[in-house]
Amino acid sequence: MSDDPAKERVESLARLTELIKNIEGSKVTLIGDTMLDRFHHGFANNLNSTSPVPVLKITRTEESAGASAHIAIGLTSFGMDVCFHTCVGDDSVGDSLISSLKNSGVGVKDTIVIEGRKTLTKIRFFGSRESLLDREQILLQADRGPNEILDPSVSEKLTLNAQSSMSDSSALIISDYNKGVVSEHGAQTLIKMANDKGIPSIVDPKLTGLDKSRGATIVIFEKRGLSLLSRRMNADNDDDAGRSLMEEYDWDGILVLGGINGVYLHHREGASVHMPCMAPAAEQQIGMHDAAAASLAAALGSGLSLYDAALLASAACECVLSASTSEEYIDRKTLALWLDELSWQMRISDR
Repeated sequence: MSDDPAKERVESLARLTELIKNIEGSKVTLIGDTMLDRFHHGFANNLNSTSPVPVLKITRTEESAGASAHIAIGLTSFGMDVCFHTCVGDDSVGDSLISSLKNSGVGVKDTIVIEGRKTLTKIRFFGSRESLLDREQILLQADRGPNEILDPSVSEKLTLNAQSSMSDSSALIISDYNKGVVSEHGAQTLIKMANDKGIPSIVDPKLTGLDKSRGATIVIFEKRGLSLLSRRMNADNDDDAGRSLMEEYDWDGILVLGGINGVYLHHREGASVHMPCMAPAAEQQIGMHDAAAASLAAALGSGLSLYDAALLASAACECVLSASTSEEYIDRKTLALWLDELSWQMRISDR
């Protein structure tokens, strides 16, 4: 790392701006669980007459592809070629997800449709007080989906298909929501293959499934997740916990998402780096993991450093935090504009 953090950040922003403007056609292999995000918005002016819960008067409902499908759309918007390996049920939700992917330019030939299975839907209810509050708050999240465990043969087939697409890929992303698409054996097979080919592997794991991510280039945590692991390990602080985890699981780095507290990069090459949040306002946070995963793949797959990749992920997370609604995707144009703004802020601060 540089002895001049400000200079390093300026130089990194210049590289990232050039990357986003010119990245085109790089192939990424993506495997993971997919779901539909459904958002109900309205006014919560009253309490229920029989229980102390708000009554939501729904004024609009919106839907978007979530989890790994969100990553696939983000990568495609960057101009990258995504080989996307996932599964959905043969229901209306699965049809909606496939349509959303197609409309966003994501290929669906490697999406397995499972007969008789329901597709996971995450339903979020947002409300505010009519004429009093502009900003909504989430009132409730409800999950609707399959009750049965995914047949392991589906995961095996998806893993085999992902292996076949990695021969000319620039990066591997594994997005694990513990819904059955990513098995430990499958994840380890793909990570080993990525390491053998010399391409970066980015894993967004469940805290209970860290063995799946062993050997990955970089993993993604939320700050509260790393703090929880730190307490379980009786570590003195998150930095010590991060170093112990990198040693135990053979990761090169950990990207920690702190929301309004910014992004933290723990890596083997030196001291941990904190990238403060530069977003003017924090409106919401849904989609940060997906934006971070797509950004890490774009940067690392183009041969940039962990620092550059973390800074791009930080910028993408700031775009998510500043989004007016949870349904918005981080696209190439939005991210390029924000990188330009960050570069301008750095120039102003030097005056």
